[in-house]
Amino acid sequence: MTFRSFLFVLTFSLAATQAAAICNKRFLNPITEICWDCIFPISIGGLSLSIGASRPDTDNQSFPLCICPGVPPRPGLAIGLWEPARLVDVANEPGCFVNMGFDMDFGLLSLGKSSASQQNGGSTGSSWQAHYYFYPLISWLGVIVDGLCMQNAQFDVAYISEIDPLWQDAELNNLINPEAILFANPIAQAACSADCVQSSSGRLPMDSLFWCTGCGGSIYPIQGDVSAHVGGVMASQVVATKMVARMHRLLIARQTASDRALCQTRSQPVIKKSQYRMQITRPRPKTSGRYGCGPIGFSSQFVDTLREFPFKGESFGWLLWRKRNCCAL
Repeated sequence: MTFRSFLFVLTFSLAATQAAAICNKRFLNPITEICWDCIFPISIGGLSLSIGASRPDTDNQSFPLCICPGVPPRPGLAIGLWEPARLVDVANEPGCFVNMGFDMDFGLLSLGKSSASQQNGGSTGSSWQAHYYFYPLISWLGVIVDGLCMQNAQFDVAYISEIDPLWQDAELNNLINPEAILFANPIAQAACSADCVQSSSGRLPMDSLFWCTGCGGSIYPIQGDVSAHVGGVMASQVVATKMVARMHRLLIARQTASDRALCQTRSQPVIKKSQYRMQITRPRPKTSGRYGCGPIGFSSQFVDTLREFPFKGESFGWLLWRKRNCCAL
């Protein structure tokens, strides 16, 4: 091999290594990259205000007045709105914080790497790393009167998959979702098609099918594997849903959309899918249209155009809009 050939091979090898290690991270702009009409509809009792695209809403208390227990009891207005509350990174490599704009080397603490794998003669699966953030954007920007009904939450990184051994192993993960074995059968999986149709037709997903993530198949096991990879947008949507389900199981996420949650959010170990909407933020955000923030399980064909591409478009970010019912002062 000549010296020139050696330099060519070395340069190509370094370029290939760099390409494999790319992290398409970029800090999420809270002004221009948020689908702000996703906050609607806003309700006061049974009255509802909607601006922009028509989106389904959860049930609200019909009577506009409410009272929270205490000494003395606290009266207020029963309001409901959708708030941008959580962020999820779904990365194809460890340490890529897609929505935050940085990456880090976890070294020996990184227990797994994301990959796409070929299985069963052509059926493609994939595995991903993920991060979950508290993201109280409305409180930061003062869009609504401070303290009206928002939780006094601070920005925080609540979960990092790279240092969790349960995230890397589906069998080990059964320690926190032992019921997964009940839904590992063709009948339970076929039922998810009904959830796919409902969530993709302008309606809320079916909470009764809590083991389904609509068009993405099953939520179980609630860790980073996707059994049928049909594109990065779809796979990342499934992983983001699994992450939310995992946070409910660990009692980090709570029930916020209910008459019973007017005065205080409630523990909910099983995800209530109808209280969430999902907006894709990375590689390119979608900030308008009915599926600017679609219900959990909606078909990714509504948002995946030009949102997955080599080198700088292989990791994904999602913003979770959460329905909040509260008794506001």
